[in-house]
Amino acid sequence: MKKNPTKQKVINAASSLFFQKGFHGTSVRDIAEKASVNVSLISYYFKSKQGLLEYAVTNYYEEYLKTIEEELENAASLSPLEKLNGLIFTIIQYKQTNHQLTCFIQRELSLDSVFVREMAVTYLAKENYYIKQTFFEALNGRAKGDTREYMLLQLKGLLITPYILHSDWKEQVVGAYSHQVFVRKYVKTIQNWLDFIMEGSPKGWNQFIK
Repeated sequence: MKKNPTKQKVINAASSLFFQKGFHGTSVRDIAEKASVNVSLISYYFKSKQGLLEYAVTNYYEEYLKTIEEELENAASLSPLEKLNGLIFTIIQYKQTNHQLTCFIQRELSLDSVFVREMAVTYLAKENYYIKQTFFEALNGRAKGDTREYMLLQLKGLLITPYILHSDWKEQVVGAYSHQVFVRKYVKTIQNWLDFIMEGSPKGWNQFIK
């Protein structure tokens, strides 16, 4: 289905303002001014600021999961490690392409709210399933029990850290080209970590887990 360009312009404006000023610090009028639309148009499309937020986050996660599912389907014939590397690139690419909304969502996820719990039950559970399944398949028995779970925790941390600590790198990423450079370099860093743990021995890992 073709996207409505005006509706998308409002979502982009809201994402930028939520990122800069927070949800409560942003008014509907702020969003309308940034998107160069009438306030009434936002009410028509989304009913309210809360409705706009819910639409933007739902759309973000639905597109995100669709992108992940397409990547895994296309990578079905690849080796488990190649499939995992492709998944990691796809995740970072998507998050970076939508980095302002990604950062805002990560900030919201640190809070305990009905909205966050709804996200956890639906989209985050599915995201976790895909990452966990693909990672454990790539490990192929190299680690078991708690050790394997701790490694998964590390991987998930690597996938979200840039969007939790975005102030640490925001000065280095300005413009579309620098975003792509960041994706390539950061994905390579995660892949180097994967190479390291794949080459390690279970005995070496388990000595740290007492």
